[in-house]
Amino acid sequence: MPETGPTPADWAAAEALIRELPPDGRVLLICHVNPDGDALGSMLGFGLGLRRLGVRRMQATFPGPPEVPEPFRGLPGLDLLVPATEAYPDPDLVICFDAASESRLGELVDRLDTAGAALVLDHHASNTRFGGVHLVDPRAAATSVVAEQLLARCGVPLDAGIAECFYVALTTDTGSFRFDATTPEVHQLAARLLATGIRPGEISRRVFDTRPFGAVRLFGEVLGRARLEPAAAAGRGLVWTWATLDDLARHDQRAYVLEALIDSVRCTAEADVSCVLKQTAPGEWAVSMRSKGAVDVSRVAVALGGGGHRFAAGFTGRGAAEEVVAAIRGQLDTALIPTAVG
Repeated sequence: MPETGPTPADWAAAEALIRELPPDGRVLLICHVNPDGDALGSMLGFGLGLRRLGVRRMQATFPGPPEVPEPFRGLPGLDLLVPATEAYPDPDLVICFDAASESRLGELVDRLDTAGAALVLDHHASNTRFGGVHLVDPRAAATSVVAEQLLARCGVPLDAGIAECFYVALTTDTGSFRFDATTPEVHQLAARLLATGIRPGEISRRVFDTRPFGAVRLFGEVLGRARLEPAAAAGRGLVWTWATLDDLARHDQRAYVLEALIDSVRCTAEADVSCVLKQTAPGEWAVSMRSKGAVDVSRVAVALGGGGHRFAAGFTGRGAAEEVVAAIRGQLDTALIPTAVG
């Protein structure tokens, strides 16, 4: 998909879906499986905004076990959450957040058919344009950027609750404003969010700088088995490691603690591409990939059934860890970014 944002007609259609909701309309907000900060923050922040518009019958949910990762358990709007099993079966409007494809909605995908209307808010270039009305902007640093713009168009002012949700979303997807997606507009949005009185130091400690001691020990073990392949990606280098369900059980940790592991792997100087395999079931892995600029990892992910951005992407791998990495290795040379070749 070309890296262009929503058209004026797209914005108008999305705004109409919100403004034309009947007084007793049921709204179901859905984010992707294994939700991260952008998925949860965008969804809950937007839900709080809809409350300010007077929407009374509203639920927020995500597929899989109804467990919010510890770093996000202080987010405003958590009272909106219900387990997937209790979500409206036929809402008047379903709004999807940060999901690049239908497969990321898991058992909730049928709501796209049973809902009166479907709206998709996302920023992944690999978005498949599922659903009805799309606000997909690959230029946006996070889905929260799109969500904030739609609330503004609907006349909803920022308050501290909405701002905290969007700030968590924005900081997690920009790596605390370290990634290339951090544009002047990102800092301008951050300034508007901070102007509501939220406390960035407290939020950052909770989201980025707090983890159980068991997770620290787990990280040490998993990083200790990391493998470096300097010749991979046409000599740009690949570093990868893996974490199993047994690893989690041995250290008494939940799967969400592994989401931060890629940041410790990607700093390897000798590799452009970094990869972490996180076992989700026997023979099944959630794969996270990052690139420093020489490889378009979204092309690798799409080829292997996933999606994402040029420098951050993922997919579900099946088989032994070595087999999954072999499949990645086989795609790297074809995913070199032309300006980085030579």
